[in-house]
Amino acid sequence: MFRLKVNKSHFAAAAAATRHATTTTTHGTHYQYLQNSKLPTLYFQRSLPRLPIPLLEKTCERFLASVQPILTPDEHRETQQVVEEFRQGIGMELHAKLKQRDAANKHTSYISQPWFDMYLSDRAPLPLNYNPLLVMRGDPRPEYQPQVTRATNLIISSLRFWRSLQANNLEPEVYHMNPKKTDTDNYRRWMAVAPKAFATYASYAFKAFPLDMSQYSRLFGTSRIPKLGKDELVQSPESKHILVMRRGNMYAMNVLDTSGYIESPSVILGRLKSILETDSQREPAKVPLGVLTTSQRDEWAQTREHLVSNPKNADLLQREVDAALFCLCLDSEEDGLFNEADPVPMLKHQLAGKATNRWFDKSISLLISADGVTALNFEHSWGDGVAVLRYFNEIYRDMLKQPFVSEATPHTPAHGDGMNVRPLNFEIDDRTKAAVEAAYAKNATIVDSLDMNYLQYRQLNKGTCKQHGLSPDSIIQLSFQLAYRQAFDRYVGTYESCSTSAFRHGRTETMRPCTMATKDFCEAVLQPAQKQLSAGELRAMIDRCSRVHGQLTKEAAMGQGFDRHLFALRHTAQLEGLPQPVLFETEAYKRINYNIISTSTLGTDTVVAGSFGPVVKDGFGVGYSIQNDFAGAIVTSYKNQAEGKKFIESLESAFDQICAIIERSSRAVKLERRN
Repeated sequence: MFRLKVNKSHFAAAAAATRHATTTTTHGTHYQYLQNSKLPTLYFQRSLPRLPIPLLEKTCERFLASVQPILTPDEHRETQQVVEEFRQGIGMELHAKLKQRDAANKHTSYISQPWFDMYLSDRAPLPLNYNPLLVMRGDPRPEYQPQVTRATNLIISSLRFWRSLQANNLEPEVYHMNPKKTDTDNYRRWMAVAPKAFATYASYAFKAFPLDMSQYSRLFGTSRIPKLGKDELVQSPESKHILVMRRGNMYAMNVLDTSGYIESPSVILGRLKSILETDSQREPAKVPLGVLTTSQRDEWAQTREHLVSNPKNADLLQREVDAALFCLCLDSEEDGLFNEADPVPMLKHQLAGKATNRWFDKSISLLISADGVTALNFEHSWGDGVAVLRYFNEIYRDMLKQPFVSEATPHTPAHGDGMNVRPLNFEIDDRTKAAVEAAYAKNATIVDSLDMNYLQYRQLNKGTCKQHGLSPDSIIQLSFQLAYRQAFDRYVGTYESCSTSAFRHGRTETMRPCTMATKDFCEAVLQPAQKQLSAGELRAMIDRCSRVHGQLTKEAAMGQGFDRHLFALRHTAQLEGLPQPVLFETEAYKRINYNIISTSTLGTDTVVAGSFGPVVKDGFGVGYSIQNDFAGAIVTSYKNQAEGKKFIESLESAFDQICAIIERSSRAVKLERRN
């Protein structure tokens, strides 16, 4: 999961396409825009179906099925009674009110505003609790890997993506069931003549599924502003600068000219180099304000209110920091270098770290270590993985295809250009200094308590899954259940996120991978040798687990889960000033929502590692993926709260057992066919 080196031969053709600033017409369409789509970016947005509200009866059934593996039989019987009373009583009333509210807001989804409110009202610090980390695959060509070179190309590709989005020229986000047949010019020609009001349904006929793109507008120029009780998001889409941080010092750097065009590569390179030169002559920030963004949100809100009581600080914060298109964090050698043999220190640093060189409130922050290793840390309230991953993939592939600067590219000197490169010098008083020191100490304590373990397992990969007809995701999730059961002798609430972006303003739905099917399999595997089922019988149980998991995935993606519906019903009770229904006080509801195992994956070859913090103090945050040559998992936990090392060792054992079952079953089938 951490392979940052790539075989150069894979990219020989891409390397040949390299273009430098000297041959670039900077105001030309080819430089200014990443894409020039035949279909406008928001072509399908109007015709996207609305996120359905599931039937109350189905939600109750799904809830009962999901809690069964983590309850005793007596607890489950008691829960059944409470659920039935809810279904026939207050649940019906709340469901009717939710439907009524949804009918009055047809421009959006029933979950969108409550979900925003949930994120923005939580007072927990952003690092570890919300902001995830994605680590980008390295560039196979050494001349493009140095920090300032990589940063320049990242900036340019990001701006090309952003300008394409603003101009409505970015390809609409479409999930193609068979890309070879539908991700074609012919498909786009047919779509172009479809009426906008029905375009999504016309696309369905091609088995191509347009996705919601409402979140994309918040990718750039967006900041989360701390407020007492509930934060707010501010947007500045007309900004022409980015925020650059180095050793805690902050700079505003113009990247667009006065007409809104992307500056030339040599100019952007020169401005970045001038920041590095200037910073090398300064001390690291004595009061690194970025640390404040790690604070508990009400504490940060109070500190910020005091900070902006100074007019100069208010202007710098609002005009230069909040309004920046994105944040670029250039780490120094003192922050550490990536070590493939032991990636944990760098991953912890990028996920949360000392935070002296971070501004976690920005929608996206690009983190670049001194050796060019690149990661993305993003604020989560405004959007989910679909939009972020699209951006991540596009800029990586753009840099491979046509990097605009290399290590040898000449730059336009910008030293002393105070108009376009502006050091941000805040006026710091004793109260702000004390707040930074307190925030630094608190964050350091939390980060020091974070444990991180990882596993690369080469016997299980995309190839073996395909060879044996297995669903990669269901196998990984089954392995998590077996690992936890054999390590800790119980079953717990497990969270797997599923996107509902096939619907207008869809967000996510929760998958519950701990099922009766996975429980039955785990119990069968852990039986004494004399009671063990045959490999064929165990393989049949694996297939059953896969079918159940596949059905849950399908239901969740189609807006037919139960978590978001119950969340919305609970939220409706609060809005209506009604007492909280008994269902939400049950042990079953509390236990299923106490996510000991919280999991997430992003299936793409541009991400070499992904990580996030545990969602409960005694739980695990599990970022995982199945690559072409291995299955990988990064597990975070808090020391003395959960045993991450024990879980990861048990996970390796679970992989061993499942792979052995699959191999034995396969050999038995082959032998039977021969006979």
